[in-house]
Amino acid sequence: MPFRQVGPIRFFEFESLGHTDLIQAIFTRQGGLSPAPWASLNVGGTVGDDHSRVESNIERCFEAVGRATETVHDVWQSHSAVVVVADSPRQGSVRVRADILVSDQPGVTLFMRFADCVPIFLFDPKARAVGLVHAGWLGTVRKAVEAAVKAMNEKFGSRPQDIQAGVGPSIGSDHYPVGPEVVEQVRRAFGAAADRHLHRQNGTTCFDLWSANQTLLEGVGVRSIEVSGICTACHLEDWYSHRGERGHTGRFGALVALADR
Repeated sequence: MPFRQVGPIRFFEFESLGHTDLIQAIFTRQGGLSPAPWASLNVGGTVGDDHSRVESNIERCFEAVGRATETVHDVWQSHSAVVVVADSPRQGSVRVRADILVSDQPGVTLFMRFADCVPIFLFDPKARAVGLVHAGWLGTVRKAVEAAVKAMNEKFGSRPQDIQAGVGPSIGSDHYPVGPEVVEQVRRAFGAAADRHLHRQNGTTCFDLWSANQTLLEGVGVRSIEVSGICTACHLEDWYSHRGERGHTGRFGALVALADR
């Protein structure tokens, strides 16, 4: 498995995104300071954990990959398809509500928090641009990853065929039963292709976030797509899972940045 260990910090890297121009990491829950139920590398500030521990955990993440926390640009994630173009690190303490970050600035580190939703990395080595997407079921049916690719094309001239994508650890379809209201929205978003992403299991309908987001990426012309295939609910030793832990859990961090030349 494509994991790295730096001191106590263990993180995942996409093999296909192993480029000298790119810094990328999806951090496991290992190596932090937080006690149960957030044990231990919780970077979520809204789940009841002590603020100072959360900040220290974030610092540990950034140190593990050689980035300064002063370069961070993060957002208040709200299951949207709103794009923020991060031309500089986030200023002040107020976070914009958004679920897509894109940048072509080496001095900016894109950072988001997850606990079942899909972290999606985008990298264009030709235009030297990156994107980070937070896509749960709502972000998926709102086609957040499509909006990210389009934003990279409009802002940085990225051609979809040049963009390399990684679909990270998140809840697998076997652990993701959804209700009829979600099924209806999936059918609206994907039309005749919806059945490729919905399947019946134990009398319920489950939604495959991995295949759905891969389909969206392919639909806008992205050709290089790596799907980690790691289910957060199946591997609680490494990942926080909102469903797998019935809401009593933390958030793991994901970051991507352009390396300084």
